[in-house]
Amino acid sequence: MNPINHRVSLALAGTLTLALSACSLSSGEPSSSPASTAAGSTQGTPSSGHAKGTVVLVTHDSFVAPKKTLEAFTKQTGYQVEVRKNGDAGELTNKLVLTKDSPLGDAVFGIDNTFASRAVDAGVLSDHTPTNPPAGMAPFALPDPKAARQLTPVDYGDVCVNIDDRWFAKKGINPPKTLDDLTKPAYKNLFVTPGAATSSPGLAFLLATIGKYGEQGWQDYWKKLMANGTRITQGWSDAYSVDFSGGEGKGSRPIVLSYASSPPFTIPKGGDKPTTSALLDTCFRQIEYAGVLKGAKNPAGAAALVDFLVSPTFQKTVPDNMYVYPVNDSVSLPPLWAKWAKVAKHPFTVAPKKIAKDRRAWLEQWSEIATG
Repeated sequence: MNPINHRVSLALAGTLTLALSACSLSSGEPSSSPASTAAGSTQGTPSSGHAKGTVVLVTHDSFVAPKKTLEAFTKQTGYQVEVRKNGDAGELTNKLVLTKDSPLGDAVFGIDNTFASRAVDAGVLSDHTPTNPPAGMAPFALPDPKAARQLTPVDYGDVCVNIDDRWFAKKGINPPKTLDDLTKPAYKNLFVTPGAATSSPGLAFLLATIGKYGEQGWQDYWKKLMANGTRITQGWSDAYSVDFSGGEGKGSRPIVLSYASSPPFTIPKGGDKPTTSALLDTCFRQIEYAGVLKGAKNPAGAAALVDFLVSPTFQKTVPDNMYVYPVNDSVSLPPLWAKWAKVAKHPFTVAPKKIAKDRRAWLEQWSEIATG
């Protein structure tokens, strides 16, 4: 999925916290030190008594794993885990490419489907597929056979337009449902989205419009969108926490780009339903992958960690900690997710190789339109 990357913490509904990822799912800032060890990393001798050394996981800033979960990996395999965070999904991928002759670690998590081809084509990964992959993982595999041998899908999230239901009910205005609706006069000056050049969800939204309108039509759509008063922000948190009127937002805009998983976190204290909705006909799906880095000092540990990331032990932690959906379909979603965080049945798609080939040109064109 960063982001997605990806993700900025947001307190919603008093007792709930939303840290949206990715892609892999919100815009993230580079970590102060690419070699920093995450607080959740295991330390000391594994409880199994069979220490095998450390496996270094290189990931994006939004990676979160409970300490007990990483300890379970250590107990199971004998490997300790050191987590090194390196910005969002795009920055992470670029660093891996630049350091491929002296890799930053052993395994990687957080390369998403918008950057996967860049990592594979640059030769930063070794072949590895999990020994016992979950059945639900197959639909998320990359279409290119080489990429599928090197990158294992771990989680996914849908970047979608969200609306403030209470605002529209109060105003007596029918809310939008589709991308086309956002260009209509009824919704002038109501939409805010993070920029495609500065935010992974913003890039995902651009890709949704390319998937919907095609290479020859998305530019005209964006011209109409901007002419209808769309506001562009630096990152997801600016759009959602400042300009959006929903959730705990105090802004004036009731339409925002966010995630399909956002609505459950807008249930008021004492309430039983969200105050916002995700428009599931506007979504682009981000998928996050893990892999073994070529030249890893501990390739066996890296392979074991990739396998662990798709195991039920890790997968069940994904929704509550990284706010994305597990690829292991045997894992139950939290009750509020199952009810209020539905995913898109038909998300817009763009082939990963096409994204890798044309991303720069698309962003240049988008920037010209968005900045006028």
